[in-house]
Amino acid sequence: MSDTVLYDYWRSSASYRLRIALNMAAETFRTVPVDILAKEHRAQEHLARNPQGLVPVLEIDGHSFTQSLAVIEYLDETRGGAFLPGDSVGRQRVRALSYVIAMEIHPVCNTHVVGHVLSLTGGGDDARLAWMQKFIGEGLAAFEILLNSPSTDTFCHGDRPGMADICLVPQVYNARRWSVDLSACPKLVEIADRCAELKPFANAHPDKARSDRAAR
Repeated sequence: MSDTVLYDYWRSSASYRLRIALNMAAETFRTVPVDILAKEHRAQEHLARNPQGLVPVLEIDGHSFTQSLAVIEYLDETRGGAFLPGDSVGRQRVRALSYVIAMEIHPVCNTHVVGHVLSLTGGGDDARLAWMQKFIGEGLAAFEILLNSPSTDTFCHGDRPGMADICLVPQVYNARRWSVDLSACPKLVEIADRCAELKPFANAHPDKARSDRAAR
């Protein structure tokens, strides 16, 4: 049994990112599901792992880590994942692309944020859908423009997938889940679909994560 343990929720974007990164780094790990719908992330057992009550949490190398992008950079440093390019300008660009998703789109579309807004405003399912479409759509439209760079190649930066692609794929999954119009984002859709064909991405997909756990 692997000593590396990922506490995650199958549909969590941040968890999806870490599953991809761990697969790309060829790191063997086992998952312990934390059911957000059942509010297991707010239980004391999980709060002891992460006081924010968020997923994922990764136990690796005798440490317990939170915050998916920080963990991805740890894997890059310790496992040679090549998730970030070797030059300073390239690393800045990949981080900027990653942050567009992980620090701008993702937080305002998180379940507890949207749920709180709707509880304050009395909004229902239509309001939730409109919220998701607005913030995911606007964020990805900006991401598409940022891809208009000589540094964009087969993937977001260069000819191999990195941290920006690891962030992009779960966000495109969410965009499709919420019926976001991606017609103005052909490049990012092309890149996300190309990544989805790669084994580390395919094996991290939420549907596979859910079915694997159901089969246990």
